Amino acid sequence: MANVLVVYWSGTGNTEIMAEKIKEGLESAGASVDFKTVDQVEPSDVANYDKIAFGCPSMGVETLEEDEFEPFFEAVEGSLSGKKIALFGSYGWGEGEWMDAWVERAEATGANLYDNGLRINSTPSSEEEDKCVEFGAGFASF
Repeated sequence: MANVLVVYWSGTGNTEIMAEKIKEGLESAGASVDFKTVDQVEPSDVANYDKIAFGCPSMGVETLEEDEFEPFFEAVEGSLSGKKIALFGSYGWGEGEWMDAWVERAEATGANLYDNGLRINSTPSSEEEDKCVEFGAGFASF
C-alpha cells in the first residue's frame, strides 16, 4: 500500500487531535503513514506521495492559517492533479464554511478528493475522534 502523508497545522491542538486519530485509522487499515506538521515538509516532498491528508483549522470564517499553511498549500496546489487527497480541520465560528471553499479549491487542482472534508467544531468529542479514525481508515482504501 502506498505511503500516505498526513500534514497539518494546529494552533490550539484540536486539528492535531484529528490528525492523530486519522493517522490511527490509516494505520489500522494497513497504510504506512508519514506524519508531519506543515513546517516539517517542503512543498517538493508532496511529489513523493500518491495520498495526502491535509489538516488545517479555519482562521476566521473562511481562511486557512495564513503564515505557514496557506503558503504551503498554495505551493503544492499545482502538483496535486491525479493525487488522492483528504482535507480535515477544526473550526470555531459559523458552520465551517472555510472547508467548503477549501474543497472547491482542492477539486480545482484536479486532485481526487476523498469524502467532502472532515470538519469538527472545537475539540473533538470521543464520538468525533472515532469519526476521525473512520475517516482515516476510509481514506486508506480510497
